[in-house]
Amino acid sequence: MAEIQSAAESIGQIQIADEVIAVIAGTAALEIDGVVAAPNHFAYDVAEILGRKNLSKGVKINVNGNEVSVELHMIVKFGYKVQDVAAAVQQRVTTAIETMVGLSVAEVNVNVSGVQMEKDRQPKDDK
Repeated sequence: MAEIQSAAESIGQIQIADEVIAVIAGTAALEIDGVVAAPNHFAYDVAEILGRKNLSKGVKINVNGNEVSVELHMIVKFGYKVQDVAAAVQQRVTTAIETMVGLSVAEVNVNVSGVQMEKDRQPKDDK
């Protein structure tokens, strides 16, 4: 859990759960064109079936003092340059966390777990 210290007179503590930072990172990653989703895991599939989407899916957060390290797993849409999508995700996640939470982002590690083909694409018949 991240603790934020304000420079003004302190009237109490502000604590931000790691889950909140993970949701911010996951949402920011999904804003990048070419990112499909995080890889499916059984626990997350059950939550989605029940109507509760988990926006922190595929995101691991490590807070050390005022620095955050992020590890993201994602699937890229076919036809997009993986390196460009991953770099855009790193930049967007860093900006989102630093802006919304006020913590410094030490690193954003992006793991591309797969490529999703278009669902509309049908195999051509050789007839």
